[in-house]
Amino acid sequence: MHTQDIPTELRRYIEGAHIALALAAAGGDTSLLLVNEPFRQLTGYADVDVVGRNCRLLQRDTENREARARIQAFLQDERLGAVRTPIVNVRKDGRPFVNLLSLSKLKALSGEVRFLLASQFDVSRSQPELLSAYETALSRTVSRLNPTLAESGIVIEGSLTTIANTVATVAQAKLTLADLEAPGCP
Repeated sequence: MHTQDIPTELRRYIEGAHIALALAAAGGDTSLLLVNEPFRQLTGYADVDVVGRNCRLLQRDTENREARARIQAFLQDERLGAVRTPIVNVRKDGRPFVNLLSLSKLKALSGEVRFLLASQFDVSRSQPELLSAYETALSRTVSRLNPTLAESGIVIEGSLTTIANTVATVAQAKLTLADLEAPGCP
């Protein structure tokens, strides 16, 4: 799949969103097709660095066993429309952060998964009120995206805002960050 295969309305929507979003091809190596400015600001990567590549590049050499297992299960199980998991990512400048990754499948009306939509949020040092504001923004983004997708014959699977327990996610992120900052940790 190529970037020109992205419906214009979907492209405009992602590019104009105020939260970090990435769109990936559903097949093959799930290569990134499009990222927006909040994604670039969060990760430090330019389009030329990531478009055409799998977003695993954000993990570098971090283990992320549990997160990777959840993502693989999501990709392989047709019944799973969405997943949310904290995952350690590394900015282009080498600084790690805990990313609250939300993935959802965008399907054609025929049922074929056309794209994967990812939202990223740095929960490393987030205050609960910032995460709450992100949840609200994500919910608004998804509700506004549905009519845009419908015009292109695509539907979004799952409800991104009901997947994870926010308090537990933030607590896990803080523990993970503490581990990353511990002496002797790469």
